[in-house]
Amino acid sequence: MPRPVKPRRIAFMPENKYFVPLGKRKCELDEIKLKLEELEAMRLKDIEKLSQEECAQKMNVSRQTFQLIIDSARKKVAQALTEGKAINIEGGNYTLNICKYKCNNCGLIFDEAYEKEVRNCPKCNSNDIQCIDKGVFCHKRCRRRKGCIL
Repeated sequence: MPRPVKPRRIAFMPENKYFVPLGKRKCELDEIKLKLEELEAMRLKDIEKLSQEECAQKMNVSRQTFQLIIDSARKKVAQALTEGKAINIEGGNYTLNICKYKCNNCGLIFDEAYEKEVRNCPKCNSNDIQCIDKGVFCHKRCRRRKGCIL
């Protein structure tokens, strides 16, 4: 059974998600899809000027995975600019909200996407877990006063 891919954490959702070369008609356009996590990788590295390690940490991925993401993003943008293609920013494997959970069965502390509906401990598979580090999004959405016991 393949291991599930952990969603990448992104902190920025662009207002504009479609870019077209000036003077090209829509019927003449080829487009390149840029995933949201690819845009986030470029934003963190090229605009925020963070180190690769800091970027990987912020996106909740390994440094090697971060490098693969940013290499793909830069290739797509360069291709779109040099070949006159539209850039469509959409999709990918990402989350905006990461919670820190503790398994009440084995004591493991782990990160998981808040949006994920089924939450189990990755070590012992118990569903007796508790949110221990609520972000602003979690507190507002679950409205539980003494921790998010799931």
